[in-house]
Amino acid sequence: MTRAKKPQPTERITELCVQFKLPTVGAELCRRLAEAGFGDAIAIVSEVFEMEASDRHERRVERLRRASRLPPGKTFGTLDDSKLPKTVLHRARELATGTFLEGGTNLLCFGLPGRGKSHVACAIGHALVEQGHAVLFAPTYQLVQELLAAKRDLALPSMLRKLDAFDAIVLDDIGYVQQNVDEAEVLFTLLAERYERRSVIITSNLVFSEWERIFRNPLSTMAAIDRLVHHSVILEFDGPSVRAEEAKRRQRGDPDPAPRKPKHQEHQEA
Repeated sequence: MTRAKKPQPTERITELCVQFKLPTVGAELCRRLAEAGFGDAIAIVSEVFEMEASDRHERRVERLRRASRLPPGKTFGTLDDSKLPKTVLHRARELATGTFLEGGTNLLCFGLPGRGKSHVACAIGHALVEQGHAVLFAPTYQLVQELLAAKRDLALPSMLRKLDAFDAIVLDDIGYVQQNVDEAEVLFTLLAERYERRSVIITSNLVFSEWERIFRNPLSTMAAIDRLVHHSVILEFDGPSVRAEEAKRRQRGDPDPAPRKPKHQEHQEA
């Protein structure tokens, strides 16, 4: 397996200047330094530009993390791998690379309560944020109420445009609350607006055959499912209840297992 060739400092400076939206600097800086007899300084300039790129990325990730509303404790680092089906865990780590965001592919997580659906969905969300993707986490009932309030204020199009800025929206527990007609309508509108453009990550205790409880009529249910499934990845959580096992452990007086450290922290301590 051949390794990708590392770009030369001049090439890297040009790439970073495009990233920084400084095309003239990228086109002129290295050439002028070389012509003025300061070619040796190009490597130092490249190092400084790399520092700027790293700092910008860290600041962006911090902004995205605050805006995401993701529960801070639900990451891959705190996930108990032994409680999840291996196929689900392997697929989840693949999805964490973010390639499914291309083309607005959706992620649908199904399973009974306590199977780890929300934790995995949030862990993927955190991984996407670390890569610089905009993610929003919301309990479905809460976001539906915000959409409904916007509709009443004649501001639904504006809110949908704001939500469109997120590469992925995590709709947690879509099946918990039976929507009334107006709530089902704004939820369907959100899904239709994002169809084939932006991704949604959905956790649900209800299989598709029960989704008429959410969208209130067969046609809307069929249309919603069709849009979600057309470009989607489905994860089925069929293991034992994580919460039930935690409750049994507490009843027995067993100590809580130590949370796993994120891999980057393990490397730092090695």
